[in-house]
Amino acid sequence: MRMASFHSRSSNSNGNHPASSFSLLLLFLLLASVSASRTVAKAISQPTTGNFDRGPVVPTTPLVTFLERVQETALATFEQKDFDPKLYVDLSLKSNLSTTVTAFHKLPRNATGSVLVPDFKEFLHEYFDGAGDDLVYAEPLDFVPEPDGFLPKVKNPQVRAWALEVHALWKNLSRRVSGSVLNRPEFHTLLPLPRPFVIPGSRFTEVYYWDSYWVIRGLLASKMYMTAKAIVTNLISLIDTYGYVLNCARAYCTNRSQPPLLSAMVYDIYNRTGDLDLVKKALPALLKEHQFWNSGIHKVNIQEDHGRNHTLSRYYAMWNKPRPESSTIDKAHASKLLNAYEKEQFYRELASTAESGWDFSTRWMRNTSDFTTLAITSILPVDLNIFILKMELDIASMAQIVGDNRTAESFLKAAQARKQAINSVLWNEEKGQWLDYRISNGTSSQECQRWKGSNQSNNAFASNFVPIWIDLFNSDTCIVEKVKKSFQSSGLLSAAGIATSLTRSGEQWDFPNGWAPLQHMIVEGLAKSGSQEAKSMAQDIAMRWINSNYVAYKETGAMHEKYDVEKCGDIGGGGEYIPQTGFGWSNGVVLAFLEELGWPEDLKIGCN
Repeated sequence: MRMASFHSRSSNSNGNHPASSFSLLLLFLLLASVSASRTVAKAISQPTTGNFDRGPVVPTTPLVTFLERVQETALATFEQKDFDPKLYVDLSLKSNLSTTVTAFHKLPRNATGSVLVPDFKEFLHEYFDGAGDDLVYAEPLDFVPEPDGFLPKVKNPQVRAWALEVHALWKNLSRRVSGSVLNRPEFHTLLPLPRPFVIPGSRFTEVYYWDSYWVIRGLLASKMYMTAKAIVTNLISLIDTYGYVLNCARAYCTNRSQPPLLSAMVYDIYNRTGDLDLVKKALPALLKEHQFWNSGIHKVNIQEDHGRNHTLSRYYAMWNKPRPESSTIDKAHASKLLNAYEKEQFYRELASTAESGWDFSTRWMRNTSDFTTLAITSILPVDLNIFILKMELDIASMAQIVGDNRTAESFLKAAQARKQAINSVLWNEEKGQWLDYRISNGTSSQECQRWKGSNQSNNAFASNFVPIWIDLFNSDTCIVEKVKKSFQSSGLLSAAGIATSLTRSGEQWDFPNGWAPLQHMIVEGLAKSGSQEAKSMAQDIAMRWINSNYVAYKETGAMHEKYDVEKCGDIGGGGEYIPQTGFGWSNGVVLAFLEELGWPEDLKIGCN
């Protein structure tokens, strides 16, 4: 109903019956909500059985399926070196789908399936609007060039001037969906959202779930509370429709979520604004999201030697076909596999890795030199379970705020149980780190596996230190000391920040790339601890990161999605697509660091 009220202003003003387009939209959204919720609920509850994972699948739309065919034809026709398959599933229709499909079938093709370039270009121009054309620039109403109280700890005028430039980037990244998406949603893969939002940038022209947390952290530093609340409202609307927040606000992302950080967004906004209505509005949605991550396909039971059972969560996408936005790439990888069963399992692993946000990394591979050995559904990830622990703590706190003591007590118990599970299953006392835990292939939520120390990962990843972000751990002096020493000797801290891993694989979530979210969680956790040494380490890491971001910005005129931590000022690379600029979470983390830690007047910024 939220979308309906948002559009009530557009009702016909001539005194006649409200416009039929509005009625049709309302009916479409209601039916989509019921259908999507039923499909997802059935899918989540399905057990996985057999030697090959025959798990749940949430079907996509006819438009997405057709655009995958357009994508394949585009690759065959253009043969571009830097071909971006996402571009073609982000197109929107000018005519109805059946008319467009008919015209597509009439295109003359050669034996390889390619079309003459002029013919294909004409087809695209005649029947589609471009990727991103169904977005409209939205002037953020709460933006001012220099907000009152902006970054009070930043005393250096050069750093302050740059921070104001980064702050101004929120205007460049602010969007809303066009009227066409709202009135004819079947013409678009972009999903209708009720409020304006902030996009990451470049090829990422839609809302992404976990990106939004660090975008919001930056918006809070920029005093843009209205924009931050609008983002949360959009994510809640996705839960209302699908039962969970989608990976992204596109029709091809409905089969997976992303790291669950909505509770952290709401809690941080509440701590700044005291907006009790936002908490009341969010709590029912957060309860649904918690259920999504703690039942069915995501839930795994582990039993300790002395018989105690623990429940933790894993990533598990409801999809076993190529990801539409990367279909041509996924099929090329899968061509190395022998049969349909292996391909389906590989496709599920690809989609599940996209659900993790770490797409892709040797962290998820059984054989780090073979991409087709992705096995994320057989891993209990440290960071996912920390995010869910934080969700449980946030829900408990917010339930107490609104006077729901029964829910608060229930979630405090859930958080305590998860903390014990994390300490028992994932913590490694000898290393002073939390380690991912590998389970047997094809494990269902009904099975209970016996814990084995040998199933813990032996590899160093930045995610091993993410638990320090949570107050339950950064308030423990003994844990902080062990983690600090372990981090210092891990090899992850480099000249320009924290490396994602120590493996140079060519994948973007590996060495030498550093990512803003990982820097932020580890730095914030160390900074909040009671250890002066840990606080100094946090300051040092943040300064390395800020210096590198600053120099890259001055050299390129842009903020970047990721950075090369081997050398100050270098941007990151690797992965499926060329480096992207914009960039939502990088902007947010720089502003959050400068707000929290400041910059002295006499301290120069740069790579020296």
